Parts: sequence; C-alpha cells; structure tokens
Amino acid sequence: MFPQEPAKKIAPWLESAWNGIDLDAFPNAVLIHGQSGIGKFEFSIELAKALLCETSSGAKPCNQCEACRWFDSSNHPDFIALVPETHRKLLPHADFEADADSPKKSKSSQADADGDAPEKKEKKSISIEDARSAIEGLSIGSHRGGNRVILVYPLEMLRSDSANTLLKSLEEPPKNTIFILLADRLDRVLPTIRSRCRLLSAPRPDRLTGLNWLRAELGKIPSLKMSDADVESIYDEQGGAPYAVLDSLIARHNQDDKDELTIAIQASRYLLQAMSQGARINWLDAADKTQKARYSALLATMQRWVSDLQSCAQMGSPRYYPKHEAAIKSLVQQANLPKLLRFWKSLIQARRHENHPLATRIQLEALLSQYQQVFED
Repeated sequence: MFPQEPAKKIAPWLESAWNGIDLDAFPNAVLIHGQSGIGKFEFSIELAKALLCETSSGAKPCNQCEACRWFDSSNHPDFIALVPETHRKLLPHADFEADADSPKKSKSSQADADGDAPEKKEKKSISIEDARSAIEGLSIGSHRGGNRVILVYPLEMLRSDSANTLLKSLEEPPKNTIFILLADRLDRVLPTIRSRCRLLSAPRPDRLTGLNWLRAELGKIPSLKMSDADVESIYDEQGGAPYAVLDSLIARHNQDDKDELTIAIQASRYLLQAMSQGARINWLDAADKTQKARYSALLATMQRWVSDLQSCAQMGSPRYYPKHEAAIKSLVQQANLPKLLRFWKSLIQARRHENHPLATRIQLEALLSQYQQVFED
C-alpha cells in the first residue's frame, strides 16, 4: 500500500490520525470522537471520499477519478449521509460553487440565500424514517461495485429508535459497507454501538497551531479584516476549536444575526459579563438576555468560566478567558470553594440533560441563582 500523504482538506493537527489510516484494511465501522469544531466532520468527509476513490495507484483520494468528481458534486450513489436537518448544509455540496475571493456564507445564511430556508424549525435529530430508508437499501449491492460509505453525524443526537436500527446493521454489517460515525460527546454514545466500532480520537490543536491555521484561512478572505487580539479572544472563548471560530467570524462578518453561532457568541459574551459580577449578578436579566442561544453553548461557557476560576484558585492561570484574568482572580478571593465545586458538579449534571425539552430560561435561572450563592456568605 502507498503511504497516505495528508490531503489538502485535512487540518494539520489531524494529519497524524490521517497517516495512521490503512484504507486497504479499514474496519467495518469507525467512531471518530472529539471536541466540536475541530475539523472532525471535514476529516470524515475526506475519509469517505478516499474510501470511495477508484484510483489504482497513488494516494487517495486522487480527486481525478469519476468517483471523486461525483463525490465532490454530492452525486456519488454509494455515499449516504445520515445527518439531521440542522446539519445537512454541512455536506460537500454546500460550498461547491463558492467564490474563492469572497467570504463563504455561514451555514444558515447560505440556506437563506439559496431560497432553501425552512419555514419551520429544523429538526436536530435523525429521523427513524431516514435511518430505516438508508439501512434497508444496504441489502442491495453497491452501485459501482466497490465500497459503500454511511456517514452518521452527530451520533449522540440519534433517537433511540434510530440508534437501534443502526445497531442491527453494525452487528451484521453488509459486505463492502463502511460506517463512519462521528460524536462530539463520546459519553453519550450507546455502549453497544461503541463496542462495535474502532475508536479514533480527534485531538484538539495546541493554541499556536490552531491560531496559525485560523489566520491562514482568514487570509483567504480579503474582505474579512480582524485584529489578532480579537481573533485570539474569540479563539479562547470557543475553547480552541478553529473550525467553530472560523464559522463564527464569517457569520459575524456577514452580519448574520440569525446564525446560530453568532447568537451563541453574543449570548456567551453577555453571560460572561454577568458572571464576572459575582454576588452582584442579575441572574434573572442574564437568563432573559441569553435564553435564545443554544443551551449547550451557554453551559459550555459557564463550564469554561468555572474551570478558569478553579484554575486560579489553585494558583494557576485562566485557560479560556485570559483577558478576564483580573476579574477571575478577584472573584476567587470572594468565592466559597466548596460551593464552587458543587456548582461545577451541577454544570456537569446539566450537560448530561442539555437536550431536555424544559425551557432554557428556567434552567438558566436555576443555575445562575446557584452561581450567585457561590459568592455569598
């Protein structure tokens, strides 16, 4: 087998994972897991393309054969993507004809511009109908006589009925069928599914590598001008996830106030301002002003803030919000550390149930009220 050289679409911090892949001895199912926004999806798309590539020599994907061209135009008959409605715009054809000299549109604004914006709220889970339709078609041989690739993302968003449908196929995988499963939260994936997959951990880049990649990508968009300080600040706030930062900066540049990432960043910054007040936090106002953002994004912000508080309490430095170091160190002096630890545990518990239908505002009020008590006698 020829050594697999890093493909152009593989992020530098994922190259080692790419180089360790043997396409000639690939398992029936691989579960790629890691932090959201670090390039797992782009990695899996390139992997699916390589598995379907029909070149007989050289590194894959070759980007020249008929299979590669079909894949790039989202017309390959042996590639099936099981993603919820909220994620369909992430598939290859979304940016297929983008102008290289202009900023690509954020995912939601792209749908609006194409006239494809849904009239109703998009579903965040994979429907049982889609899962069954994909699985039932596996009994038929592949269209081109080679591999068939099923991509499932995000795996943890599968409904129980859809997960059971997938599990049956993993137990008895059809010939030449490969499952590429992606999860942001491995702890939420059913153990029965995990046990039938080869696990592949996608690492987060170190800060210097991530920022260098991000600046290079931003440099491809001449009209998007941002100071290094602003880029670094957002990078830290997003937990060092370069792809998430890139999408959020593009959405902000396009002044897309309806974009989910834009809403999340604005809400997170307001939440940080509120939490920096400690005992003086107006938790009712903070919950009201941030409730439209994704609950999971708000919980992540609170977790990062409390993580920095705990780090400074142990004579360390803030990891996520270094520009708030003075405020964080001041709050540490006022905090009741046992209460802070209990609040941390409450956040962990909240993350386990972040998709519960209970109103976001009610959950935020309860958590922020508890946060205020950390700084009270």
